[in-house]
Amino acid sequence: MTAWPGRRLHFIGIGGAGMSGLALVCAELGATVTGSDRADSSYMERLRLAGLEPAVGHDSANLPEDAEVVVSTAIGDENPELALARERGIEPIHRGALLAELCAEKRLIAVAGTHGKTTTTAMLVWALRALGAEPAFFVGGEVPGLGPEAVNAGWGGGEWVVAEADESDASFLELKPEIAVVTNLEMDHHSRWGSVAELRRAFHQFVAPADGVAIPAGGGLDELGEGRRIVEFGASTPGPAELPLAVPGRHNLLNARAALAALQLTGIASDRSLTSPLVAHTAKKGEVSGAAAALAGFPGVRRRLELKGVCNGARIYDDYAHHPTEVRAALSALRELEPKRLIVAFQPHLYSRTKAFTEGFGASLALADEVVVLDVYPAREEPVGELAGVSGLQVAEAAAERNGGKRVWWLPTAVAARKALSPRLGPGDILVTIGAGDIFKLGEALVEEDEG
Repeated sequence: MTAWPGRRLHFIGIGGAGMSGLALVCAELGATVTGSDRADSSYMERLRLAGLEPAVGHDSANLPEDAEVVVSTAIGDENPELALARERGIEPIHRGALLAELCAEKRLIAVAGTHGKTTTTAMLVWALRALGAEPAFFVGGEVPGLGPEAVNAGWGGGEWVVAEADESDASFLELKPEIAVVTNLEMDHHSRWGSVAELRRAFHQFVAPADGVAIPAGGGLDELGEGRRIVEFGASTPGPAELPLAVPGRHNLLNARAALAALQLTGIASDRSLTSPLVAHTAKKGEVSGAAAALAGFPGVRRRLELKGVCNGARIYDDYAHHPTEVRAALSALRELEPKRLIVAFQPHLYSRTKAFTEGFGASLALADEVVVLDVYPAREEPVGELAGVSGLQVAEAAAERNGGKRVWWLPTAVAARKALSPRLGPGDILVTIGAGDIFKLGEALVEEDEG
């Protein structure tokens, strides 16, 4: 067990979804925590509410003399705080290693997969809380209802910890789960993984320490569970045949089934000890009925089909989707709400992802009645070398080719998109802003405009 009191940890990039959660828990455990980020955010505000004082802007003066330094993959070598740490002979701790250190103190349920891992992790925490298990948790998004404010991490008093396991930078390989959940497997982070085969090998390594594995039924991932206790989940298994949820979409139903599958493996929600191999279709009915009932009240995760408000009578939603499969799932879910018109404003994320998925984004966006495409949110990338010339315009063109003559707008900036969309919205419409960048600000501006 780590002695957290007495440790001084400085987080470079403390305002990120994962980093802020780690900082909060380390402070809760008694460590002295400082940190900085390039811009303010809701995560930074959450840190302030917890009594921390993160700095806005990176500066070598932010780094305490005797601090260990924690970084994420997003932090480049040119960062002045990281450069100073290395001058002092301090080798930084990657956020994945720190997460693994924390998770080693409890029994770990780790949730991995290309899509759905944030919501599945949050649902699992929600259900465990309802069963009185009080887990520690690390979620890659803010969850209303898990604290006085929406929170993304906490150190519960129970024996379990639930952690979202990130494959984007291979940091999930630091974890040693007792129970591993794999929601699905698809190429997404091309800058890290060269092929699906390489990614599949990494997932094999991720599940290797696990005693139990939850995998999608018929998802082509059966080999990940070989030699372990297995629970397979699908649209109707495990749990009761009917599983009402407050969050829309078949993808969220599968996320809920994945959470129930993990619960089955823990034995917390079961009438018997799971000491022999278990497959979902042979499990006793009703074993997770209490957890399933609790999930009916799950409010969702911020930026995952989050209802932001109303503009001119139209409902405004926001979603973090940044892969064609996720965009399709979000639009399909909103179709279930039977809007008069479904309008999407999409901001591609990263030049590399935009280049790899242009055609896929175009096909997915064509599910909407009207499409607005903004320019790429670059994050850490520059449009140089192989990425030169990549822009959101190619996505707009791909959507127009597949949209059957329906309107497609190429509006590079949020200001232009707002001016075009505001007069077009009306009662019965749904507008959803989609992307992993700052596209959510467009929806918020339209709602504020309506509130006037």
